[in-house]
Amino acid sequence: MNILSNLLSKPAQQSRPKKQRRGIEIKSESELTIMRQASKIVATVLKEISEQVKPGMTTADLDAYAEKRIREMGATPSFKGYHGFPASICSCLNNEVVHGIPSRKKVIRAGDVLKVDTGAYYEGFHGDSCITIAVGNVKPNAAKLIEVAEAALYKGIEQVKAGNYLLDIAGAIEDHVNANSFFVVEDFTGHGVGRNLHEEPSVFHFRTRQMPNVKLREGMTLAIEPIINAGSKFTRILSDRWTAVTVDNALSAQFEHTVLVTADGYEILTDRSKV
Repeated sequence: MNILSNLLSKPAQQSRPKKQRRGIEIKSESELTIMRQASKIVATVLKEISEQVKPGMTTADLDAYAEKRIREMGATPSFKGYHGFPASICSCLNNEVVHGIPSRKKVIRAGDVLKVDTGAYYEGFHGDSCITIAVGNVKPNAAKLIEVAEAALYKGIEQVKAGNYLLDIAGAIEDHVNANSFFVVEDFTGHGVGRNLHEEPSVFHFRTRQMPNVKLREGMTLAIEPIINAGSKFTRILSDRWTAVTVDNALSAQFEHTVLVTADGYEILTDRSKV
């Protein structure tokens, strides 16, 4: 159920060789130094995009910018070519939930809720992050949805430390979302991240016994990325076999960070406030 992985098409359509799954990896200090740089590149690109988005641009414009900047900083886009995905960002407007494909036909308009997700592959390691942007003046319910989605991510991150469990993260996220009368999408989860864009464990954002409740260990790196819907939690996939949308056409918002588990807490590797 990792984000992206449950929508994968046939392996033959991949443009990159499929890497062997390595299980849960504990990163060394030298590996974390590289991951910090990969994540800094991602944070920089998303911060720059958030500052320049305006009505009239297309999602293809943002994709071209993201790829250019990722490559300028010495990395390659994690998403482009991943199981056949054609772009460097996932861009989703309004009722689009995740994995939206950028297009020159998708014009960004005032009042839109825009999600931009991207990753960078640098010297053998990935960074991964997502933001939701209110384009101009959005309706009050849209603004509240974005605010709650971002706060839910940080509620989950606050539970990250060695010795805690994935259910601690999930419960904190779910409680905050439910208290604000929104709904956590259960069709997609976060994931471990490092040498591979998607690694073990699956990082769920709602209480469940259907997935392993992994104990967190120092040196684990997780992509925590709750998706919050204003209406139904259920989604459907469009004919492009990538884009997920809400079944009731309601708005959706998402935030994501790559997070390091430390002995007494966490480090947000994709922290945009530090770039």
